[in-house]
Amino acid sequence: MGKTPINYIEFKSTDLQITKTFYSSVFGWSFTDYGATYTAFTDSGVEGGFELTNEPITNGVLVVLHHTDLEVIKERVIAAGATISVDIFTFPGGSRFQFLDPSGNELAIWCESRS
Repeated sequence: MGKTPINYIEFKSTDLQITKTFYSSVFGWSFTDYGATYTAFTDSGVEGGFELTNEPITNGVLVVLHHTDLEVIKERVIAAGATISVDIFTFPGGSRFQFLDPSGNELAIWCESRS
């Protein structure tokens, strides 16, 4: 069985422009926008992104793991006692799902698109 590393971290943001200005000016992070509601960051030690939200931010960080087979890892996650919170969906470049661990922490697992 291979390891499943933390690959990406997602935060929530109530204002993407203010968020980008803050993190780029204070920490030197670089940003790439993906539409009006998402921006990805690099140059931080680990890649991640900010998703625009109008909701109050209570759990603002989503840790994203990487695995090469979403169906296999999804079944293992369920068998170990997790609950799927967002089923598998696609996005530009890949697919992912989100789950709640037995304590209620939400994480995601993604894989690249297969050509």
